[in-house]
Amino acid sequence: MAKKAATIYACVECGNQATKWLGRCPECNAWNSYAVEETAPRSSTSGSVPIGINDIDADTAPRLSTRIPALDRVLGGGLVFGAVTLVGGEPGIGKSTLLLQAAQTLADRGAVLYVSGEESPRQIALRARRLGTMHENIRLFAETSVERIIAEAEKMKPVAVVVDSIQTVHTSTNDSAPGSIAQVRDSAGILMTAAKRLSLPIFLIGHITKEGTIAGPKSLEHIVDTVLYFEGEKLQDFRVIRAHKNRFGPVNEVALFEMHDSGLAEVPNPSAALIAQRSGAPGSAVVAAIEGTRPILIELQALVSKTTFPSPRRMAMGIDANRVALLLAVLEKRNGGSYLANDVYVNLAGGLVVDEPAIDLGIIAALVSSQKGVAIPAAALGFRRVIVPQPNAADVRADVEVVGVRRVEDFLAVVMDRS
Repeated sequence: MAKKAATIYACVECGNQATKWLGRCPECNAWNSYAVEETAPRSSTSGSVPIGINDIDADTAPRLSTRIPALDRVLGGGLVFGAVTLVGGEPGIGKSTLLLQAAQTLADRGAVLYVSGEESPRQIALRARRLGTMHENIRLFAETSVERIIAEAEKMKPVAVVVDSIQTVHTSTNDSAPGSIAQVRDSAGILMTAAKRLSLPIFLIGHITKEGTIAGPKSLEHIVDTVLYFEGEKLQDFRVIRAHKNRFGPVNEVALFEMHDSGLAEVPNPSAALIAQRSGAPGSAVVAAIEGTRPILIELQALVSKTTFPSPRRMAMGIDANRVALLLAVLEKRNGGSYLANDVYVNLAGGLVVDEPAIDLGIIAALVSSQKGVAIPAAALGFRRVIVPQPNAADVRADVEVVGVRRVEDFLAVVMDRS
């Protein structure tokens, strides 16, 4: 007699499992996050056999180019056959748009199976016509059953599969509702196994929670080979795609796109695009940050104004607010100024998110510039002169003047042209 499915509890935030309900998850410390999950007994048999590592010719493993250079770069050089890529982002930010554009270029080399559990084929066709991605080899498939999706892929033998979205599909081996923890994890696991067996690249579109993470168990990100996140504001034109996990390429590689009526277009020179609208007003500074494997110039904007609240406000967009608070404390200690009566707002233009200590001096310069109402001279923004910590000055090889500083006071004297 087959074993009865066991009832366990799983955390909706991280996927941690327990045999009984817990008020607080011991793994991620989330409160009231456990839900009932039915699990079917797993088979202990396996059809695979051991193979010698020297018998595998990994050097000549080909990649499938999407013919979208920025996307190929984030993927590590193109799609790896048998790899599963999870693409996450807020609704309406451009996930389906990008994958429809990728499907069009991939369709030049064979059929592309586009599976939708949220839209009808007519709705997808209307969007494809607007984007100019109508191709006879793109096959639309309105289906939510993982087993039927795999069966269709086995019959069609496409060059790639797109599943929109992983939260809408389900497997018959699990009785949970679509979108539940168990369904998302089991469906992704079955698709991952099929991708390896068929040597088929698969894209999975994932929803984003209010906390900014992909909905479903954290184990979903561990199952797939690559995790790409869309970043940026929906009201702005720029979109950033960042690789948070990549088994076949560099992590944190980014690509910058611009949203048009005809879809997403790659921005070939991100630095020029991000600082094109800079006016040179007080509180504006240009910083260099390493995004992936290349440096990018980004405009940093700061506003220091008199507060009308009992406690001054500290807000930051694209930067860690705690880091801004730390730099304000350094300024008060080293520069003699006080920000206790000021609201402070810091923003990275373009909707980028940067977590890099190298931009700390730029934040300090923008804060002092805004407080004093004095614009930072262009010569001190890295176009003709580079200001770096003194120990790193000897390592800079550039056709510009290199100024090394040791203290915050020295840095501000150079930037604000004070003696």
